[in-house]
Amino acid sequence: MHAATENPDPLAVAAALADAYGADPSVRAIALGGSAATGMADARSDIDLYVYVDDPDALLALRREIAAARAEPGAAEIDNRFFEPDDEWADRAGIAVDVMFRSPDAFAESLADVLVRHRPALGYTTCLAFNVATAIPLRDRDGWYADLQRLAQAPYPEGLRRAIVRHNTPMLRGARASYHAQLALAAARDDAVSANHRTAAFLASAFDVLFALARRLHPGEKRLLAHAESIATPPGFARAVAALVAAPPRGKPAIAAEIAEGIEAQAAARLDERGGDPSAAGA
Repeated sequence: MHAATENPDPLAVAAALADAYGADPSVRAIALGGSAATGMADARSDIDLYVYVDDPDALLALRREIAAARAEPGAAEIDNRFFEPDDEWADRAGIAVDVMFRSPDAFAESLADVLVRHRPALGYTTCLAFNVATAIPLRDRDGWYADLQRLAQAPYPEGLRRAIVRHNTPMLRGARASYHAQLALAAARDDAVSANHRTAAFLASAFDVLFALARRLHPGEKRLLAHAESIATPPGFARAVAALVAAPPRGKPAIAAEIAEGIEAQAAARLDERGGDPSAAGA
């Protein structure tokens, strides 16, 4: 075992990795994301490195070489495909490393779907944009990533804001298949697994609406209540979220209804500031 470096600098570790991956001319851009880029890192945080390359398989030999030179023996997992193509290991400097490989063209299209074409999702709509907007560029071969970052850092599009609210708000409790309705069914069945699953989906849409109303890009699934401290939320929102998560299945529908009511009221008031109403969102 190699002794961990005292107080390793995540940015220095990331820069050294960018030098190694960037030596291959097929790599178009490299960026440091996650909490190390946003300033919210703690002792448990890892390095999230994004390598933009057309064919990550062509880099496999280099990827294995880089990990072998930096990982603790037996601590590297190369080319897992659970999410994005990904390499992970425990670095000899004493910090966890997560390297994700992205197709530049496909990723740029995904970002344009949201920021240009204003296509919402059920929860987490603008997470990729947040990732780019807050990332620290380490390599940018031809200025492609700078263009991408300018798009992500541009003023929040009003059409996207309204589209997210229109798409997500009814799923809180208004639609026939709303999360509230599904929580009620799980409560009637005392189905803890289903209730847990629908609680997570309910909160994903709730936060998507609140960040959109605030014209803020969605920061992702971690530390959401901490991020939400800087935006307007309904009265008692943090308390209600904690109660919803902790409640047994039969207690969840009433709490979800309270949260949904507060978000609906806030959406109606905030969208009206710019004219129109929630039913016209996305117009």
